[in-house]
Amino acid sequence: MLKLWSALPYCTKKKGEAVITAKMKRRIKRKLGDEKPTVWVGKEGATAQIINEISKQLDTREMIKAKILRTALKDEETKNIATKIAQQTESLLIEVRGHTFLLYKRKKKKRVKTL
Repeated sequence: MLKLWSALPYCTKKKGEAVITAKMKRRIKRKLGDEKPTVWVGKEGATAQIINEISKQLDTREMIKAKILRTALKDEETKNIATKIAQQTESLLIEVRGHTFLLYKRKKKKRVKTL
């Protein structure tokens, strides 16, 4: 499981949403560069099941690599599909390369109530 503990201090917030600096983007790209995609978007495109699976993986892993099959690219481009998925999962689109894209969503910290 990949962690970005050293990159988190560079993340800033702007108007309610997280903004990632160039340094953090480079670290995410370096971490996910050698890994295989964990999600494949099929010919149906970005269905509710795919978006649900991506959001589950983002909650546990913080960042994922996804690949879009060529059959899904009949009507839309890769960037359009990736931005739609990023908006629906409330994550940040880091990079689109060919048919592959990277998504990042900062983990929510669990608050422990003390008495």
